[in-house]
Amino acid sequence: MKMLGPIPQPGILDISPYVGGESKVPGVDKPARLASNENPLGPSPRAAEAFERAIRELHRYPDGGATALRVAIGAHHGLDPARIVCGTGSDELFALLASSYAGEGDEVLYSAHGFLAYPIVAQSAGATPITAPETNLKTDIDAILAAVGPLTRMIFLANPNNPTGSYLSKSEIERLLDGLPDHVLLVLDAAYAEYVDRDDYSVGHEWVHDRPNVVVTHTFSKIYALGSARLGWAYCPPAIADVLNRVRQPFNVNAPAMEAGIAALGDAEHFAVSKAHNDRWRPWLAEKLESFGFTVHPSVANFLLVSFLPHDAESVRLFLKSRGVLVRQMGSYGLPDCLRITIGTEDELAQLMAGIEAFLFQNEPHRQ
Repeated sequence: MKMLGPIPQPGILDISPYVGGESKVPGVDKPARLASNENPLGPSPRAAEAFERAIRELHRYPDGGATALRVAIGAHHGLDPARIVCGTGSDELFALLASSYAGEGDEVLYSAHGFLAYPIVAQSAGATPITAPETNLKTDIDAILAAVGPLTRMIFLANPNNPTGSYLSKSEIERLLDGLPDHVLLVLDAAYAEYVDRDDYSVGHEWVHDRPNVVVTHTFSKIYALGSARLGWAYCPPAIADVLNRVRQPFNVNAPAMEAGIAALGDAEHFAVSKAHNDRWRPWLAEKLESFGFTVHPSVANFLLVSFLPHDAESVRLFLKSRGVLVRQMGSYGLPDCLRITIGTEDELAQLMAGIEAFLFQNEPHRQ
């Protein structure tokens, strides 16, 4: 049938829309939300208060340059505020980078089990997303380098990676950079960097200073628990920051979000409590799941990727949902035997374990 009305650009209708983790269960007022890698403790009280104060000025336009926020980020991390570009979550920054540095006929690389936003922004820009195989659910540097060709313009790598939880060491990233031509932009997505405790890990800000083709993106949605506020930032070489500031919308970050972000950065106690909670309950959950015979893939983030073989992962997920527990299906990531489980509150994790035990009991052969 002939299409009526305006026709979208080539490739747009080939995009599979992003589907986030579920947040509601019919008939359940407050489900255990373990599907979206949120901080289960909620935001800093200081951030919530700052957000509430800012809504009294909703009739005023925000600072289009996010000056106070960039200064606060720079002071907190020891970075140059002039190199910081803020966005409506890191997702907006991915899209701006893709539309600025890739287009029709270009290729954008990412690892086989990388974040699904990467191919979406590549296709939206008219470029072709290309995956490189992973080794043991970890980005393979040799595979990435082998996939770089004359059409390659960008590489997106989450470090740590979502949804696998694996990470790349500083030496691995440096080996990748040494093998890349300067015109290929490497975007390091550091959404989960605050959870990492590894001596060989680097967020990557030093490479932004030393190289012209590295950008590091951050979000306030994870450990800072500001997912609803939609707040992210990128640390860039000066030339790339200049490009992003030319193409972003004039008032792309709202004032309450900026105020909440500034306050969240200043609340070291809430950050420490959130980190300690994850440090305690991630290994606890991994041990419990392994005791049932499931394969728990190593993670340095605030979630676990779990293989439920020999059981059907979707059956496990639906059973848990029927009991008010939401976890993330992984079929769209090419991992149909797995579920991704966020580290929730103590009560939520107890509810999860009770649900898994009930699932296993109902699937055991009937005892005499």
